[in-house]
Amino acid sequence: MRNWMSLQADFGNFQYRGNVYVFALKMSFLTIILSGVIMALTIPPLRLLGLLPVTLWHAIGFGAIFSWLVGGTVSGMLSLAAGFALHELTLSRAEFEKLSRTDTLSGLLNRRAFTEALENTEGNASLVIFDVDRFKAINDRFGHGCGDAVITAVSAMLISAFDDMSVVARLGGEEFGVIISGEPLEARMERIEGVRTRIASGAIAAEGHDIRITVSGGVADLAAGRSKQAVYASADRALYLAKALGRNRVVHEREGLHHAWHGLVDNGLNAKGRSDESDNVMQAYGI
Repeated sequence: MRNWMSLQADFGNFQYRGNVYVFALKMSFLTIILSGVIMALTIPPLRLLGLLPVTLWHAIGFGAIFSWLVGGTVSGMLSLAAGFALHELTLSRAEFEKLSRTDTLSGLLNRRAFTEALENTEGNASLVIFDVDRFKAINDRFGHGCGDAVITAVSAMLISAFDDMSVVARLGGEEFGVIISGEPLEARMERIEGVRTRIASGAIAAEGHDIRITVSGGVADLAAGRSKQAVYASADRALYLAKALGRNRVVHEREGLHHAWHGLVDNGLNAKGRSDESDNVMQAYGI
């Protein structure tokens, strides 16, 4: 009995109002059945002892009526009250869980939810970390209201660019993360490049300004036996390299060595005149 009621009280059963009525009906029938069992166990001994004030059949009839009209009705009403209370509690808990996993500004998943999704991702997939280029300058020039508008606009473009098999999140500040699954690597890279191009080709209207932005991205692939921490670190290094190579570009982890060497040399960062940033990039890629 106790285990059965515990199963009925599972919060998941009370997400919808219809389940509340089903729960109350079940509890009413359970009460009637238990009342019938109690009558079957008590009326015959009372009759044998001569303690029944009425005949056996009258006692059974009165007991059945009492069970159905009183026991069933009272149990049903109490179960409805308890069910609707659990229904409201279930909705409140679901809303709280949603808020705890959602970034309030962008409406995307937050870092915590994204980390959980990354840990649960298996198979052929890629992680890309996007970062809005020179975002601090946007805030300084146009104000934080425009900065928030940029975050919201980029979030909307990321959502529209990736399907339901992908996970999109705001990792914090101007940084976004996407887990792309279910496509060959070439198709994933095309989609990522398409997002970068789309963001760079338009302007975001905010508070009377047309703000043009670009994003940089770093990509790393998930593979069997490879830790998620290693994947994230590799994508982060690729993003750092994309920034060092001039921003507004996407760098895959496999291209790291090529870009780190040829790109930095093409930019004139030779051994005599290298910046601290280029030293850090080259050190990160073992150059």
